[in-house]
Amino acid sequence: MASQHEIDAETIEDYQRDGAVCIRGAFKDWVDTIAAGIERNIENRSATASDIANGRGSFFDDYCNWERIPEFVKVVRESPAAELAAAVMQSRTAQFFHDHVLVKEPGTQKPTPWHQDIPYYFVDGRQTVSFWIPIDPVKEATLRVIAGSHKWDRMILPVRWLDDSNFYAAEGDYLPVPDPDQDPGMEVLEWEMQPGDAILFDFRTAHGARGNMTAARRRALSLRWVGDDARYVERPGRTSPPYPGHDMKPGQKLREDWFPVVFRS
Repeated sequence: MASQHEIDAETIEDYQRDGAVCIRGAFKDWVDTIAAGIERNIENRSATASDIANGRGSFFDDYCNWERIPEFVKVVRESPAAELAAAVMQSRTAQFFHDHVLVKEPGTQKPTPWHQDIPYYFVDGRQTVSFWIPIDPVKEATLRVIAGSHKWDRMILPVRWLDDSNFYAAEGDYLPVPDPDQDPGMEVLEWEMQPGDAILFDFRTAHGARGNMTAARRRALSLRWVGDDARYVERPGRTSPPYPGHDMKPGQKLREDWFPVVFRS
């Protein structure tokens, strides 16, 4: 299955330059499987699930459930994701980090705040990629990214989505949360998407999304991968996802019994 969706040199170059790229139809054969997995996740939510209702609608998210959801196991292990991840990361391997389900119900006003994933994570490295795979058509509620932000010298202050409070107790040497719509020096990339299209973006790439003011659901599955150079790091507090009891030490590769290497070239 993976070899059916080749990735060309121009796409890899775009990813390395902008920190994000949209690949059309990469998961078109997986839409029904992903939809079933998302429904199973909503019905069997984990302790980390949240339902953010800020005004009308609701924004459901949950993560780290893939091993108990058969549909997600199939997507992680059998879809083109791992091979595509290795290609854009320019890595010999693709190691799976975690899944993340994001569902914005019709009329949800709550936007996804601008953020980078890397400050929340206990992993660091230049070879990282997150897939954002919608299974509903998206226009205004699509993922938005700031081109080139994966090359910024400092990271954006991580905040809690529920109330925009600081994620770590200390401010640290972080950039304030940006507003690229008001900053002419920042280029925002966004794509209207069909079910099964995928945006691939670096863990360092700043991204966000508007609320969903349409009359239709916006369901998306995110898959996070790391490559050869990824190593465990410590952050100023409890990371998200936390993965308690992992016993890893700074500088180690992520343990493969928890984070499987799905692709090796």
